[in-house]
Amino acid sequence: MISTTRSRTHHQPKVLAEAEPEQLYYDSQQIAAHYQDKLGQVLQRILAVMVPVLSLIFTLWWDKRRGIVVENHRPIAIQLRELLTKLGPAYIKIGQALSTRPDLVPPIYLEELTKLQDQLPAFPNEIAYQFIKEELGGLPEDIYSEISPQPIAAASLGQVYKGRLKTGEEVAIKVQRPDLRERITIDLYILRILAGWVQKNVKRVRSDLVGILDELGSRIFEEMDYIREGENAERFFELYGHLPDIYVPKIYWEYTNRRVLTMEWINGIKLTQPQEIETLGINARYLIEIGVQCSLRQLLEHGFFHADPHPGNLLATFDGKLAYLDFGMMSEVKPPQRYGLIEAIVHVVNRDFDSLAKDYVKLEFLTPDTDLTPIVPAFARVFANAQGASVAELNIKSITDDLSQLMYEYPFRVPPYYALIIRSLVTLEGIAIYIDPNFKVLSEAYPYVSKRLLTDPSEELRASLQDLLFKDGKFRWNRLENLLKNARNNQDYDLNLVMNQTVEFLSSQRGGFIRDKLVDEVVNGLDAVGKNVLHNFTSLLRQKFGLTVVNEVAGATVEQQQTLEYIQRIIGILQQTRGFDPTKLAPQLMEILVNPKVHHLGQQIAGRFTQKAMARLIRQLLMAEKTP
Repeated sequence: MISTTRSRTHHQPKVLAEAEPEQLYYDSQQIAAHYQDKLGQVLQRILAVMVPVLSLIFTLWWDKRRGIVVENHRPIAIQLRELLTKLGPAYIKIGQALSTRPDLVPPIYLEELTKLQDQLPAFPNEIAYQFIKEELGGLPEDIYSEISPQPIAAASLGQVYKGRLKTGEEVAIKVQRPDLRERITIDLYILRILAGWVQKNVKRVRSDLVGILDELGSRIFEEMDYIREGENAERFFELYGHLPDIYVPKIYWEYTNRRVLTMEWINGIKLTQPQEIETLGINARYLIEIGVQCSLRQLLEHGFFHADPHPGNLLATFDGKLAYLDFGMMSEVKPPQRYGLIEAIVHVVNRDFDSLAKDYVKLEFLTPDTDLTPIVPAFARVFANAQGASVAELNIKSITDDLSQLMYEYPFRVPPYYALIIRSLVTLEGIAIYIDPNFKVLSEAYPYVSKRLLTDPSEELRASLQDLLFKDGKFRWNRLENLLKNARNNQDYDLNLVMNQTVEFLSSQRGGFIRDKLVDEVVNGLDAVGKNVLHNFTSLLRQKFGLTVVNEVAGATVEQQQTLEYIQRIIGILQQTRGFDPTKLAPQLMEILVNPKVHHLGQQIAGRFTQKAMARLIRQLLMAEKTP
């Protein structure tokens, strides 16, 4: 039985290999200096790359001459994908990165590039065994009691063997490809020069190609450092290993170094095999829901996320857990970006496209001087097919495809972190839809987002909550009802926590605006109740005694009646929310009432309500005196 409560200790590798001659960290200036006196080697590689590339460019030119719209021509997109695969690891990685760059690549090419397979033929065992000896200080048979005769998988950066330690644990042994760093480095050097030229001379390109390539180079170099991958796995375990039914494999540091990684072997089934999972009595859809909740915490809570959750990296274990594998490609979302993404999700769900356009400026997709006038209706068109239905019912792939077209047409610049997020979410949704065609990631995500809006104490999300609930000075009860309804579906939502945080916020200086508006709303609500009671009372008198009532008091207005209905529904939602306990509610209310600032709030409400009642009474008396 697998347990996520095990302790783990970070050990240094048994024997550190001597300082590697290759560069361990990506540094474009050091790389340029390295190749300055190796012109022959550079020219040889340029020739090997340029012959097939020029052939593709000639095909593009010829198709254009024949009137073919190259941007929508799938055969060319397929040819590009195949070419990148042949050119080797660096180009495969670049193609995968381009598959998330709608600001650079037409939509039909994006679709093809997402099919790029990170798989290459295996390299000989002799080289792999030599690397194990160099990195770990011993022959494979001296370190492992068993090792598979052939690799079980071979990717662009390395290949994996199944083995067993002398102590009996089953392990996966990952060995890096020979000469990998040198081959990738020379390609990155050449491509960086080309990117600089294109950026300078092609006006259609708005994004920082050199910056994008440097970002990609840094990530590839990180992937080539297996010690870093092990550290990523441990950090992932610390942040998410405690979540229900999430499993992260153990790293065996005694048998891990820069080019060899030994980690716990996970017996399981790929999520793209739902029938096999179901035969074990495991609910495959539940595992996807777990994966979505884990992804939300990665992207929106801690910011450290798995950027490559393809089907081979997500397994259903035999005891019903979701196991993550391969921590080479990880990324970070900084707090301002996390808050911006939450706000953008809220604005999408609530069809607030003016605010959504501003979110894209804050998230650095658009420069502050961009004219948003044509972009707001463009967003509305993207989500037009959701009219009459919740946007949360759309799938991310359809939204991404439409947004890709929009970003290609307008001056968007896609930040590197966003590209990896989209790749992560679209891949996860693809697996989810394979298991359940009706699965909606946004629908699953919104309860978590609602919970964050209601419970997160950060200034940014408090301001976002205020913007969501108020428009033109009026309280939008429907938005609050929607938030509460969704939040109660999140397993971590705590009603007691929300009540305590609400009181704390309303009592603070930051809550001044909402506090003042809340007083208005409560007074209006009480006024509506008073009107209805008085109206019903006078109607009863008239019916019972046949009295003619002068200046009959009108009941609540339509708007006030709607407010009362919203309040009644919200009370119903709270009563059905996990954590609602009438026995605990009374002490909480007493605690709230004795709070000095809340007590002042009550005085404000009572004072305003009294003023309103007195004004109505005086008005009624004056009107009665004027009646002949």
